[in-house]
Amino acid sequence: MTTNPLADALAIRATASAFDAQRGKLPVPGDPHRFPSSVAVAQQISELGKLITELGDEVLFRTVNREHGSHTSLAVSSFSAAVRPAGEAAVALGEVAQRLAFLEQTEHLHDRPDIRDAREAAGRVIDEALGTADMALREAADSLHAASAVVSPPSSRLRAALTRTTTPVYEAVPATPAASTSAVAPRTVRGR
Repeated sequence: MTTNPLADALAIRATASAFDAQRGKLPVPGDPHRFPSSVAVAQQISELGKLITELGDEVLFRTVNREHGSHTSLAVSSFSAAVRPAGEAAVALGEVAQRLAFLEQTEHLHDRPDIRDAREAAGRVIDEALGTADMALREAADSLHAASAVVSPPSSRLRAALTRTTTPVYEAVPATPAASTSAVAPRTVRGR
């Protein structure tokens, strides 16, 4: 694995896409008749754990093999910054899993008023936690997408444009002697 601007940009972009994919797997909050399955939430927590490990591996690799180029520091910073929102998403999904377990444990007691209230509260917590996970995954993906654009080397067209001269070139215009004002013919304006 090499660390050059293109490789860093591609790795950052791939990680951003992985966060986008995780966000796409989130259950839609607010549906009171259909909570996410415990298995699906557990799988997503596991996948987020792997993504967090990948972020750590990217930081470690680039830190150990640091070349003194600024792109490597930007890549390290970008991967490191994504750890916090990824962790927040995992925590939120952990909350969802915990509330789903409570709902499963109390299913047979749903007729009791105190349990009914607790189950409704659990549903609200699930919705809030799913919203938190969505925002956190979006933040991680968006920051990585933005970082990939910064780290990415300029395109060949841009490099060519940057190497062109920016100094204006003026054609040498031969100086003409000033004409006398009496030699200038009056201008006639014609109507249509």
